[in-house]
Amino acid sequence: MPLYTGTGDGGETALVDGTRVSKSEGRVSASGDIDELNAALGVALAVPLDPEAHDIVAEIQRDLFAIGTHLSDPNAKVTARVAKTTVDDESVRRLEDWIDALDGGLPPLRRFLLPGGGSAGAALHVARAVCRRAERSIVALGVDVVPLVILRYVNRLSDLLFVLARAVNHRRGVQESEW
Repeated sequence: MPLYTGTGDGGETALVDGTRVSKSEGRVSASGDIDELNAALGVALAVPLDPEAHDIVAEIQRDLFAIGTHLSDPNAKVTARVAKTTVDDESVRRLEDWIDALDGGLPPLRRFLLPGGGSAGAALHVARAVCRRAERSIVALGVDVVPLVILRYVNRLSDLLFVLARAVNHRRGVQESEW
């Protein structure tokens, strides 16, 4: 079977349940932003990252596939029965634990930081900015459409990516530029 089907040539795509929608529909846009975030994290992994940061990012990438499934599954037909699509309070707590552990080893912030540093830190800052866009896309769908835990996860994820960028720069002895 070829990769291309031609079914999207008219500007439509299918959601998980088979519903055909415009490629400009909010769910498709939000899912695309999550996909772009996942790709940005793939770039960060290619830099490469230290083993701890690598493991964190690899775990996040799996969660992002689950979030993309949630966004593409308006009636929760797949996410309700497929374990690997689970994004729950424990998923959010895991992000918070990583934030606390990483932040504890960093110098305190006194000013805003310009995104950048070394190549790994800069890649993680790009991922953080993409994450914020994805969050805005998800919020635009409405809190009654997307499970609150998804919003909490993506909000916390951008914080984690900021701290992770700082930690990677700090571990490599790369100076942060204050604004």
